[in-house]
Amino acid sequence: MRSLALYGALGSLVLTSLAVAPAGALDTPPAETVGTLTAARRAAAEGIRFGACPAAEKLPASVRCGTVRVPLDYADPDGTRIGLTVSRIEASGPAAGRQGALVFNPGGPGASSTYFPLVAKLPAWKRISAAYDLVGYAPRGVTGSSAPVSCQDPADRAMGPTPAPTEPSEVFKQERIARAKTYAQGCATRTGAGLRHYHSLNNARDLEVLRAALGEPKLTYMGASYGTYFGALYATLFPQRVRRMVFDAPVHPDPRQIWYVNNLDQSLAFERRWADFRTWVAKHDKVYGLGTTADEVKRSYEKVRAELAARPAGGKVGPGQLHAAMLRAGYDDVFWAPRATALSRYLKGDPKPLIEQAAPVREPSGQGGGDPGNGTAVYTAVECNDAPWPEDFAVWDRDNTRLAKLAPFETWDNVWTNLPCAYWKTPRQKPLDVRTGAGVLPPVLILAAERDAATPYEGARELQRRLWGSALVTERDAGTHGIAGGPNACVNGHLERYLLTGAVPGKTPVRRASCAPHPEPDPVSLERRAEFRAPSDLPGRGVTARLGAGMSPGRQGLSG
Repeated sequence: MRSLALYGALGSLVLTSLAVAPAGALDTPPAETVGTLTAARRAAAEGIRFGACPAAEKLPASVRCGTVRVPLDYADPDGTRIGLTVSRIEASGPAAGRQGALVFNPGGPGASSTYFPLVAKLPAWKRISAAYDLVGYAPRGVTGSSAPVSCQDPADRAMGPTPAPTEPSEVFKQERIARAKTYAQGCATRTGAGLRHYHSLNNARDLEVLRAALGEPKLTYMGASYGTYFGALYATLFPQRVRRMVFDAPVHPDPRQIWYVNNLDQSLAFERRWADFRTWVAKHDKVYGLGTTADEVKRSYEKVRAELAARPAGGKVGPGQLHAAMLRAGYDDVFWAPRATALSRYLKGDPKPLIEQAAPVREPSGQGGGDPGNGTAVYTAVECNDAPWPEDFAVWDRDNTRLAKLAPFETWDNVWTNLPCAYWKTPRQKPLDVRTGAGVLPPVLILAAERDAATPYEGARELQRRLWGSALVTERDAGTHGIAGGPNACVNGHLERYLLTGAVPGKTPVRRASCAPHPEPDPVSLERRAEFRAPSDLPGRGVTARLGAGMSPGRQGLSG
């Protein structure tokens, strides 16, 4: 626990910084602004008592855990408070070189980063972990916090096999509408009146309270995917509290995009990435025998889908499970060789690899144990609460029927994932206009892969336009979702230089740099290589999921 003298000093600094409403916060209710101030001052005084991590976190003894308590409702900071589990490994280098805490969020919404301190073991993080305490945490509502969101009885979670039609019938649509209504009502019933307080603005406020509890006068933060969105909200609300920020695989922050339009854009981008995968498989036809062109590979895939619809593999893997497994190949090419192998062997009469990779498992979806549907529940609550959504299915049907003609791979699954938001009864937030003026925010670093499907590249460009003085590093002709700490040494060089020195590439007004793509997967070595993994919602080889096993089957959308 840090000294109370330091916390007292930090409390006065917080008071000074929030006495005037921060730039860009005109839409924030005054009561919540004052509530954030109150909560941060209290957290600075209380600090975090780090000790052994809960057994459910399954973390080694080198990682220490504690709890930070935040208001459920920032308009009532003296009311109900919820505990967020925080994990930490202290900086390994000399005390004189310590630069504070580096806080990480991997996205979702619905993902915990309590595993994040384990990156200290990875070579790409050696110098960073020498200078920084590595800090992860379970955001509000996520398993591992004291108030996890729940939307359905775990026993009701579909375990497969399930269909995944690319041209759904009217009967199928009506069935999914009924499911969406039931799920939305389940969120309200099982989570209760507090459901309205799970949204991105509160996630940003929680980050401010966590900063104060850690004893940091300013925040050094790294967010991936969805973590970039509420990180950008933080930068807009509390720019004077920012020390350094890294945004990896950014969400498009325009309020008009949140979240319905962003999901339409995501479905279109996944079609391109799906074609990238099939083109790569065709290049290695001698290994897989699935076709010498992308179209031939697609026909092989459709043959597998049709056979699984008629006879699920192992009684568990139907078209829905196949699609969920293949979706991960759109997130990261580390999955390309295993997925191509599974398709190839299935068509040769061996379904075992496909069953191993695609069969649903009734186990917790995230670090910390608990409800296996928690990640989906938090995802739904945050995205539905964040912004208005079309409330007439006819709008969804019109937009996505058109889109599916161009992008059939993910379009309808994305609809079914997000459709509960059409029937959401909880009051919705007005999206904040992410934006900072000249000299308000220190330079921040944005990292993006040019062919990222989950968060299309235009989002990175838009975020740079909105955060004055920010720098954008692009991995060209690559599509892994989350590239920090991954296989690209050029990207990692920019990341390390920024975190250790604050330096960003380029000069204002255009601060940009590009990196050549990391090598394409090798169809043999990747298949045989055993990778160290721990739970996360992101399947990339960057820190967003270098330790991650991928998204939970059946949950996609804008999740990071």
